[in-house]
Amino acid sequence: MIIKSVRTRRLSVPFKVQPLMAKGYTRPREFLIVEIETASGIVGMGYVIMLGGGSATVKSCVDEMMTPQIIGRDATEVEGIWNDLYRSTQALGRMGVAGFAISAIDIALWDIIGKKAGMPLHRLWGHCNDEIPVYGSGCWRGLGGDGMAEKAKEYIADGFKAVKMQVGHMYTDRQDIANTRTVRDAVGPDIDIMIDVNMAWTADRAILVGRKLEEFNIYWLEEPVVPWDTPGYVRIADKLDMRIVGGESHWTRWDLRPFFENPCLPILQPDPARGGFTELRKIAATADTWGITIAPHHFPELMVQLMASIPNGHILEYMDWFDDLFIDPPRPINGMMRPPEAPGHGLVLNRDMIKEHTIKG
Repeated sequence: MIIKSVRTRRLSVPFKVQPLMAKGYTRPREFLIVEIETASGIVGMGYVIMLGGGSATVKSCVDEMMTPQIIGRDATEVEGIWNDLYRSTQALGRMGVAGFAISAIDIALWDIIGKKAGMPLHRLWGHCNDEIPVYGSGCWRGLGGDGMAEKAKEYIADGFKAVKMQVGHMYTDRQDIANTRTVRDAVGPDIDIMIDVNMAWTADRAILVGRKLEEFNIYWLEEPVVPWDTPGYVRIADKLDMRIVGGESHWTRWDLRPFFENPCLPILQPDPARGGFTELRKIAATADTWGITIAPHHFPELMVQLMASIPNGHILEYMDWFDDLFIDPPRPINGMMRPPEAPGHGLVLNRDMIKEHTIKG
């Protein structure tokens, strides 16, 4: 189990269908893939995605700052490695680049441990759930009200019982409210609608617009303000009669600590690229202490492992952004996803796709 080598690779992959989540957004998907090999030949794979660029910077962090620290160590030292990497790079950033790099390494190490044990991670950690509900995410604001409604109906036709649409950034408050009405009218009263603001509002605006959205029986209002505006989150949660959720842009349990000290968000949405499996399991356990559930941000093919192993898993987010990266990844069926039983995280890279889209140099 001694770590022999660490290989990093950057990919630039066009979207199958370009997401219209922001005006003029035309970037491809950027992946950083980290493969860690042990002396006995076990290879673990981890990865992160960057939608705004930066994969070269994260790759350099892995290659320069982290690989020299883990070569020669036992791959089962996953807790010690996480802490050593986090502390040794804290001066460069406890969030951001170093966080992405640690996450990719951490995911790869857990993959090795699962493969060595011959167990999927959800059983290695302690199986809890046979299947997890999933919502369809991808009713992009750029589609407009009618377009978001049509996308929502596609998800429903595939068996989803919940969908997520977007507001803010591109529209006036009046238009956001009209778009929400259009989607609600299209899907009917029995489908849950999540609304993602993507940090577009101030707390005051979130309260004013949120009160007008309450009539549409919204399941949750997501990321209404920037992640560092904790008082804003508290004010919004206090004033609105709907769930306020967030966490995808918060880094590690320390960044989320205010929401444990004041559990005003009933659901947290941690991202595996902001701490890896090691950190996510700690966030989930701490959240459970306070009656908070977990609905992780994206990465459903990875997060199904976590959600199948915790008692407070709420729902998974599904977009098909990762499906072509792997051979036969887990996919939702009738709005539910089952964890794979292959050892480790069970994901096998599509080598033909990797070869075609690797960034040289």
